[in-house]
Amino acid sequence: MVMRISTRTIFDTGSMQITSLSSAMARTQQQLSTGRKNLTAADDPIASARALEVTQSQSLNTQLSTNRSNAKGVLGIETTALSSTNALLQDIKDLAVKSGNGSYTDADRESVAIELEGKLADLMGIANTADGVGGYVFSGYKSTTLPFTKTATGADYQGDQGQRSLQVGTTRTVPITDSGSSVFEANQTGNGTFVTKPDPGNVGRGGSGIISAGSVKDATQVLPGHNYQISFQVVPATPGVPKATTYTVTDMTDPANPVPVPPTPVPAVPQEYVSGQNITFDGVQFDVKGDPADGDSFTVEPSTKQSVFTTVQGFIDQLRQPGSGPANQASLNNMLNQLQVNIDNAAANVSSVNSAVGARLKELDYLDSSGDDAGLQYATTLTNLQDLDYTAAISLFTQQQTTLTAAQKSFTTMSGLSLFNYIN
Repeated sequence: MVMRISTRTIFDTGSMQITSLSSAMARTQQQLSTGRKNLTAADDPIASARALEVTQSQSLNTQLSTNRSNAKGVLGIETTALSSTNALLQDIKDLAVKSGNGSYTDADRESVAIELEGKLADLMGIANTADGVGGYVFSGYKSTTLPFTKTATGADYQGDQGQRSLQVGTTRTVPITDSGSSVFEANQTGNGTFVTKPDPGNVGRGGSGIISAGSVKDATQVLPGHNYQISFQVVPATPGVPKATTYTVTDMTDPANPVPVPPTPVPAVPQEYVSGQNITFDGVQFDVKGDPADGDSFTVEPSTKQSVFTTVQGFIDQLRQPGSGPANQASLNNMLNQLQVNIDNAAANVSSVNSAVGARLKELDYLDSSGDDAGLQYATTLTNLQDLDYTAAISLFTQQQTTLTAAQKSFTTMSGLSLFNYIN
């Protein structure tokens, strides 16, 4: 049976086929020009949805990388500030040792005091370090508030206790600042458990006793929160009888009911004073050197927190007090002993904060490495989902071009066939 095809059918079929081939070739050309194999979500809905998820994750990873860079910048500024603080504290401690020279005159000590004022100003400048983004490193959440202002006794903290943070990982937030209070004011006095102090009246009585910072001999026997007074009694020498100096320890925690404390292990009676010999009671131990006067006293109190600015300002003020004579020299040495211990405590606190900052920076380096790996994985996944295989696409384009050319030529030949061409 012979199938008859009309001229219109031949024309319509050929035209549709050429149009289809042209559309396919145009699509391949668009893929080549954009580098994407999926031009619309309809081309591959599953791949398109997955690519959107990966793109969002990639954008988040990029933002977290930016956050880590910002965090490193602020933490780097803080690290520099903390290192400079420790260097200054060491200089101040060196000046304390220098000023304890017994041959120094009041003028010499005034020179040291002037130098210390410069160190204190430098320390204040460090505490008010800017964070590089319009705020201050050590002001807590009150980032635009100047952290410290100078006062007659040291400095006042104007910030708060906040610790600003940034999200640096999908599930990790890292502090990028520390409050000025935690860095410059959270410094224990004394040995961290108790602090020894001379009675200011000792100078007026002519006493030259110098008390040490002391240490904890038995932590199980220490009574938290207790205050003690060590009082000295002096019986002047008489013909044939040498001068006798004794001391009594009293628990002054309840001022209305002071309780004599027996120095271990002797009874609670006045004890013979020997310069440099340890005085021990209730788990604490220290010594007194020099020649206390009758009525002189010292206190043992629980350690508290003190601003480093208060410590340094107290040092400056003490240097400007008269320093000649045994009593004044003893007062200065007592102050210097306290200062050196407090400066050591302040330096230890700053070092502790600096170590914490270093740990954060190390963690940021680790997160950067993980973020880079994740970014590479996201890019690879997107390449597999979206990017065009140029070799295959060019080959397909060439094949489509050949097919279209053949279709066009064959259509021209077919459309030109007519029975009238054979009638003479």
